[in-house]
Amino acid sequence: MPHSTLVPLLLSAAALAPLLASAPAAADDRAMEALVEELVLRHGAAQEARIRRGLAQVADRWWPQDGKGEAFAAFCRENFVADEAKLERTFSRLEAAIEQVDGHLHEVRRGLTTPLDLDTGEVETVDRMLSEIDLAAHVDEDLFQAKVAFLALLNFPVHSLADRLQQSADWSRETWARSRMMDRFAIRVPAAVEREITGAFTRADQYIANYNIRMDRVLDENGEPLFREGLRLITHWGLRDELKSWYAESAGLVRQQAILRVMERIVRQEIPASVIDNAELFWTPSTNAVHSVSGSGRPGGEVKAAREPDLRYARLLEVFRAVSAADRYSPDDPTYIDRRFNRDREIPERDVEALLVSVLTSSEFRDLAATIRRRLGRPLQPFDIWYDGFKERGSLGQAELDKLVGSRYPDVEAFQRDLPGLLRTLGFAAARADWLAEKIVVESARGAGHAMGAVRREDRAHLRTRFGESGMDYKGYNIAVHELGHNVEQVFSLNGIDHWWLNGVPNTAFTEALAFVFQKRDLELLGLKTEDKDARNREALDTLWATAEIGGVGLVDMGVWRWMYENPRATPAELREATLRIARGVWNLYYAPVFGVRDSELLAIYSHMIVYGLYLPDYPIGHVIAFQVADALGRGKFGEQFERIARQGRLTPDAWMRGAVGEPISTKALLAAARAALDATK
Repeated sequence: MPHSTLVPLLLSAAALAPLLASAPAAADDRAMEALVEELVLRHGAAQEARIRRGLAQVADRWWPQDGKGEAFAAFCRENFVADEAKLERTFSRLEAAIEQVDGHLHEVRRGLTTPLDLDTGEVETVDRMLSEIDLAAHVDEDLFQAKVAFLALLNFPVHSLADRLQQSADWSRETWARSRMMDRFAIRVPAAVEREITGAFTRADQYIANYNIRMDRVLDENGEPLFREGLRLITHWGLRDELKSWYAESAGLVRQQAILRVMERIVRQEIPASVIDNAELFWTPSTNAVHSVSGSGRPGGEVKAAREPDLRYARLLEVFRAVSAADRYSPDDPTYIDRRFNRDREIPERDVEALLVSVLTSSEFRDLAATIRRRLGRPLQPFDIWYDGFKERGSLGQAELDKLVGSRYPDVEAFQRDLPGLLRTLGFAAARADWLAEKIVVESARGAGHAMGAVRREDRAHLRTRFGESGMDYKGYNIAVHELGHNVEQVFSLNGIDHWWLNGVPNTAFTEALAFVFQKRDLELLGLKTEDKDARNREALDTLWATAEIGGVGLVDMGVWRWMYENPRATPAELREATLRIARGVWNLYYAPVFGVRDSELLAIYSHMIVYGLYLPDYPIGHVIAFQVADALGRGKFGEQFERIARQGRLTPDAWMRGAVGEPISTKALLAAARAALDATK
């Protein structure tokens, strides 16, 4: 992950934890000052600021095993570069080399995890063992041991978020690229710690990827099945999307209430362990009773079933303990929370929270809830956070959509062949659509689906979504269009970029924003979208509701991580109770006043909380950005505008947004559009 840090111009001997005490040469202020004077005398007074900063950056990351006594000073004497032409050659060589190293190791990692990520059959023990191998975990430490990292630290500045916000307005593209290069060396974490982080996230991912509910075995209170035969849904994505699909059906309410009970049992860890992905048992979520399957295929006698152990929260604690083991190596951002907001997101935590709260406390959110209540003709229930009635498909039946999608995409190859056509329909020129399609591989996902971008420009991005025995259904298609948006952004921001160090976008909220732009046009790609003068109003209301929904989830995610840091020795059971308490607290503060229902724990259901480590706040930010970006994309040819925006690369969020739409991230446009839409619906 990209990192940045604030490094003082003068050495602080206590900058790192005692475990990483600086080498003796670096700890002696008088020796350090003498070294500064020596290098200034050799290279000139104009280089003094660079010399002081470079020495401090190296010293703060120099460990005893890197060399004792004179080794530190000797390295700095031999490797400080004053000549700009040589600096340029050094930068270019590092850029080319690291692209190849990271790219090849990314492809190795993809190969090792393929049986876990893709629907290739039963996962064997050897597959799980191989997935624990992360050769990339050694790379950064190898770069330090080979002194490559120290060469960069000695000669190029490490920038903090504050530096970038204050200075970057006048930066050239190469200055940006050099700054991003130094994110790589800002924090030095031992390979053993990196390996454990990878392992913890992999185990969490596999727990979620294999957490399916056999909905065809879910019963109502009268012992009758509620869902079609063969329906098997991953949590939470599949459950949520199934719930959404029933808004257009007359018999939907009872099924939505059943899905709500399923979700509540999961987050409370009350779900019987034996019913998870098991077609041999029936389950009544409202009572938690479990029944055998009789010879006729009907529910049989009740059987005893123990609840799932607190595995959901044990996996989250494993992730927390793995990533927090890196805290001691990050003196300027000493928690994973700090690193996620200040380094990865580059938006301070307080600013993200303020943005989410501004939506949840807005009069537009309150008035929209009242509008939805009138539309439904009943009091709102907690699951109505996923109300789907502002999308066109809200009036279309799930079966009809599934049939249409399945006939068009019976297998992976069919969707692969259609990529150029889909991209042309979206507005990309034919040649550009073909170029993009050649760089994207479609695959059948074991989990809900995701987009895996390439790292080297020679490699291809991977689009993963679910295909059933009868082909793709609408849920899989909707996810695929979303992931296609990610892939197109990934191709443009890698293959179309001027400096490899700038590949990507500022943070995951931005790639989610661009993916949302694609996803909103899924019906158009099926030939179902018609001209509609109210479409913009519906889009504003739908975006506001989606932002409010996921905004609360993001606040829960943030609250849970704060609690784990306050209670690092917590048990899974204690984390479970804390998570439920935090979810109820967020609900009661922001949702209960507009829903009229208190103490819901539904906001804790999102699987991202377990798998992705403080990822969820990116979604509401992404919705806000997507709404702003959609206006810019509509001002010219969609394909050309999308490419222009995506090819800016990994600037700060503020700089990227100003380049894309001419203004910073703001909810003002969304709330104003929602207010106009609400007024139009009166």
